[in-house]
Amino acid sequence: MEAEARALRVAGGFGRARRLLAAASWLPCVALGLALGSGPLLTALPPHHCRPDPALLPPALRALRGPALLDASVPRLGPARAPSPCLLLRYPEPAARPNGTRPCTRGWHYALPAAGLLRSPVTEWNLVCEDGWKVPLEQMSHCLGWLLGCVLLGAGCDRYGRRAVFVASLVLATGLGASEALAASFPALVALRLLHGGSLAGFGLALYVARLELCDPPHRLAFSMVGGLFSVLGTLLLPGLALLVQDWRLLQGLSALVTGLLLLFWGFPSLFPESPRWLLATGQPARAGKILGHFAEAGGVDPEDSSEEESSLAMELDMLGAGGPQPQYHSVLELRHTCVAWRNGLILGFSSLSCGGIRASFLRSLTPREPTFYQPYFLGAGLEAGASVFLLLTGDRWGRRPVLLLGTLAMGLASLLLLAGTQYLPEWTLLSLSALGLLASQAVSAVSALLAAEVLPTVIRGAGLGLVLGAGFLGQAAAPLADLPGRRGFFLHHVVFAAFAVLALLLVLLLPESRGCALPVSPRDADRLCRAPLRRPGPARLPLLPPIPCAVGQPLAQEN
Repeated sequence: MEAEARALRVAGGFGRARRLLAAASWLPCVALGLALGSGPLLTALPPHHCRPDPALLPPALRALRGPALLDASVPRLGPARAPSPCLLLRYPEPAARPNGTRPCTRGWHYALPAAGLLRSPVTEWNLVCEDGWKVPLEQMSHCLGWLLGCVLLGAGCDRYGRRAVFVASLVLATGLGASEALAASFPALVALRLLHGGSLAGFGLALYVARLELCDPPHRLAFSMVGGLFSVLGTLLLPGLALLVQDWRLLQGLSALVTGLLLLFWGFPSLFPESPRWLLATGQPARAGKILGHFAEAGGVDPEDSSEEESSLAMELDMLGAGGPQPQYHSVLELRHTCVAWRNGLILGFSSLSCGGIRASFLRSLTPREPTFYQPYFLGAGLEAGASVFLLLTGDRWGRRPVLLLGTLAMGLASLLLLAGTQYLPEWTLLSLSALGLLASQAVSAVSALLAAEVLPTVIRGAGLGLVLGAGFLGQAAAPLADLPGRRGFFLHHVVFAAFAVLALLLVLLLPESRGCALPVSPRDADRLCRAPLRRPGPARLPLLPPIPCAVGQPLAQEN
C-alpha cells in the first residue's frame, strides 16, 4: 500500500489534472438522476373513470354524450362515499353483479395527465383496477435490474477495470433506453426496464468508484456528495422535460439521447482514463505509469526529472511488477478468509437494506390523502439534496461512523413513533416525523455507500460496493410487493423494516472510522480497519465495548 500511495504522491498528488477529472465526473450524474426519477413518473396514476356503455343505460340516458353521460352514469354519493372508478354503478339488471355494479367494458377515461404526461404506460395499456398489479411488477423489476447490475457489473469493475465497465454500460444504456421507447407491449417494457436498470447501475457504480479512487482523503467526501447533488438536479429536471414532450416514449428517447452524448464525450481514454490505483493494486505498473505520467505533466511536474525521489518511484513500479507478468485479479469471495473486513461489509449492506426498505413507509406518510404526484416527488428529491448537504457539513467534522450512528438513530425513532402513534399524534407531528425519517434514511444510505467504498480493499472495491448498493435496491424492491395484494401488506412491511433499523443501530457500533485514512489495497489491509472508540478515551472512562487489538487505520500522510 505504501508503494501505491507513493506513486500517486510523486505524480503530483491530487493536482490539477485529477481535480478536473473528478469534477467532470459530476456531469454524468445528471443522466443517472433522470433515470432514477423516471420510475415514479412513468407509473403515476392519473384520475380515471370507466367509460359508460350506452347499450346498458336506461333509455332516458342514451341520448347523452361525453361528460354529461359520465356525470349522469355515476351517482353523486359525496366525497366520503365516492364510488370506485373501477366499476360503473348502474341500476340492477339481470346480468349485473349481486351488488348492482358492472365491470368496465368500454375502456377508461383519463381526466387529467399524470405528472405532465398525456401518454404514459398506464394510460397506453390501461394498467388500472384489474390490471393495476402490473404497475408494482414493473417497479419491482426495475429495482431488481439495478440490483443485478450492481452485483454483476460491480464484479466486472474488479476484473476488467472501471473504465471498461463504464463505457460498456453507457453503450448498453443507450441501446436499451432507445429500445424501451419503442416497446410494443407491456411484457417487453418490463424486460427492457430490468435490463436498462442493470446497465445504469453499472454505469453509476463504475463512476462512483473511479471518482473515489481519484481523490485524496480530505476531498473524498466533498466530491462524492456533490456528485449526489448533481443526481438530484437530474431528478428535478425530469418533470419539466415531461411537461415539454408530454409523451413517455419521447421522454425515454430523450433520456437515451443524453446517455449517448455522454458516451461520445467520455468514450475517449484521455478524457476518462483507467483508475491508476486499481492498476497498481492488480499488478499493472506499466499502464499505471503512463496515466500517472499524464497526471504529472498536466500538474506541472516533469516526469523526466531524474531526482532521487523519481528514481525510487521507478524502482517501486518495477517491484510492483516483479510478482509476475500477468495481472493479479481478486474475487469478493476472498472476504471469507478475513476476520473483520467481511463483517464491515455485511453491516453496511444490512444498513443499506434497512434504508431502502423503510423509505417507502416515510414517503407513504408524506403523501396527502388526495392523490398527487409532484408533492412527494419534489419533497423526496429535496430531502435527498438536504441529506447530501448535511453530510458535507458533518462527515469530515464528526466522522463517518458518528454520522451513520446519528442517522440510524433518527431513522429508527421516527419509524417507531410513526408505527405506534399514527392514531394518536396530530397530523403535523406525523408529517414532521416522516420528513425527518426520510432525510435520515437518505443520509444513512449515502454515508453507508461512502464508508463501504473507503473500508473495502481496492482489488474488490467494485464488487463489495455493488453488494452494499444492491442490498439497498433489494429493500426498495420490497415496497412494491406490499402493494400487490391491495396494500394490505404495508403494515407488516413497516414493522419488519422498523425492526431492521433498530438492529442496524446496534451493529453500527462495530464499524471502523475511515475519515482521513488511506484506502486499503488488499483484503489484509482492509482487515486492519477495526472498531475505534466514538470519542478519545479518557483516563477513567470505560469504553462501551472492549477494545480490539488491531490498527484503526492508516494515517493521512501515507496517501495523497
